[in-house]
Amino acid sequence: MIIPAQSLLATLTFVSLALAHGWIGKVTIGSKSYLGNPPALYSTNPPPSVIRQIADVPPVKDVCSADLTCGTQATPAALQAPAAPGDPISVEWHTLAGAGYWFHDVGPLMVYLASCAGVASCAELDSSETTAAEWFKIDEQGRDGNGIWAQDKLDAGAPASFVLPQTLKSGHYLLRHEIIALHTAQYVGGAEFYVGCVQLNVTGHEEGAPNAKAGELVRIPGAYTPTDSGILIDVYDLLPSDAYPFPGPPVAALVSHAESGGASTSTQGKIRTTLPGVQTTEKPTAAKTTTSVKG
Repeated sequence: MIIPAQSLLATLTFVSLALAHGWIGKVTIGSKSYLGNPPALYSTNPPPSVIRQIADVPPVKDVCSADLTCGTQATPAALQAPAAPGDPISVEWHTLAGAGYWFHDVGPLMVYLASCAGVASCAELDSSETTAAEWFKIDEQGRDGNGIWAQDKLDAGAPASFVLPQTLKSGHYLLRHEIIALHTAQYVGGAEFYVGCVQLNVTGHEEGAPNAKAGELVRIPGAYTPTDSGILIDVYDLLPSDAYPFPGPPVAALVSHAESGGASTSTQGKIRTTLPGVQTTEKPTAAKTTTSVKG
């Protein structure tokens, strides 16, 4: 049987793109690093980790899916990583393709925490319990003053970096790192969500906590809608001076301005979109930049 060239090309393209999707392969907390396991499809009987193992690499496309919480069919990890308020954290996303670097380069990075109160370890919380957890945002990184996305640094092999809040109350937490790839977000359902969770045991004597009355606590899924302005958006129509409207709650007030890696630079300028039915603001007169689209 002879396979048509177009069908073969489409198949190879699909496989290539699938291999370019990834998982949290390493997290460094303070000075100690922990390895994550490849998805269960490629790694059976993995060694103990602090990072929850996902089942496969394709993105989550449905903002109402339970997979949006910690990744596709994520399972509890066996271990917890010790951490302290103010610890620097870096997250490395790995893929099966090429050098193993992250593939996409447009879209935000966001970090959430959820308390695993009432249990001896976050490992005791299964997927149904994590979807019922209350999450608060501690970091969001979009574009810098030149219009370059933080995600683009992952594409070059750099980790995503942020800091645990200096006043974070001690306890067991799930740390959720999220990449939203927006290269096809011009259409409803086009945004791609890549999520991973790390189990922490935060020590110390601080008492900082999110403010539920200020709307800082959300459930995931439940925090986003398919038409949120930061999810349904044509990023290739943005000018460097345009602000990106982060989806979800605001960064919790317990996070200082210096600790939030992207909020200081990514929320400046005018928010603008050309999507039908959405109010627009006047376009600045700066020259428009172009970016290549990756699938």
